[in-house]
Amino acid sequence: MYLKKLKIGNVELENNILLAPMAGITDLAFRKVCKENNCGLVETEMVSAKAVYYNDEKTMKMLNMEGEKRPVSIQIFGNDPEVMMAATKILDGKSELLDINMGCPAPKVVKNGDGSKLLLDLDLVEKIVKSVVSVSKVPVTVKMRTGWDENTIVAEEAAKIIEKSGASAITIHGRTRSEFYSGKANLDLIKRVKEAVNIPVIGNGDVIDGISAKEMFEKTGVDGIMIGRGTLGNPWIFKHIIHYLETGENLPSESNEEKLATIIKHFNLLLEEKGEYTAVREIRKHAAWYVKNMKDASKFKCEVNKIEKSEDFIKAVKEFFI
Repeated sequence: MYLKKLKIGNVELENNILLAPMAGITDLAFRKVCKENNCGLVETEMVSAKAVYYNDEKTMKMLNMEGEKRPVSIQIFGNDPEVMMAATKILDGKSELLDINMGCPAPKVVKNGDGSKLLLDLDLVEKIVKSVVSVSKVPVTVKMRTGWDENTIVAEEAAKIIEKSGASAITIHGRTRSEFYSGKANLDLIKRVKEAVNIPVIGNGDVIDGISAKEMFEKTGVDGIMIGRGTLGNPWIFKHIIHYLETGENLPSESNEEKLATIIKHFNLLLEEKGEYTAVREIRKHAAWYVKNMKDASKFKCEVNKIEKSEDFIKAVKEFFI
């Protein structure tokens, strides 16, 4: 009933259980692992429109999609409509969807007027969406929060402006910027956004399993759900949610052998893309998430954080899981 194909503009997704863009997380390797577990859509880490405009080498590497199953969405952030427009022209054709970040709460982002800070200026929200839509050859979406703080809840008003400005879908995280990730996502506000517009609305916040996914659908009426933190160390979450929505039953947890195979595959994808030095360092945080709540996890994490060679990492994870 809740699981379905989702159409955003002229792009049809295989299902409506999506991966949220996360800085430092949703690189090519992680996206590929999530896609293998039936994720309906993956998004890149957010990239600065200004950095794209100036052809920053590090930024453009973050948009590597080599060998990736499509569709893919690129997320950009910025507060200058002209720069956002210029970046859109540069990125056109690289992905099937383009997402505008209006939800990031990170201090280093909002201090420049980007991310969720945009929700304090709805005129600027309108200008940015219109400027990006005017030149984009692919459907444009917006990811936002409910407002800056409890005194500036603008979710419904912003959603109407975003729709009127030409966006093809909205993802709404049910928290204000000031809440960061504390408390609970406000499902009532997500529901009100869904009721305020006619374009697809995707709910985001606190989905960690089939039960919470079903609750998001039931209480909000959203067209799809987007999962961020719930995927950390758990890229299998997509197939688990899909199975639960289809059958009402929970799949058994992954065996140690399955977990080991996924971690090694994830690491090998990182090696292939980024080389040993970077891959070994980037897999450390993922390894900590993969073993969370398992016996001797703390000892394993300490050991992995000292590892600098790929063969030593493979040896350590095999010893832990076998």
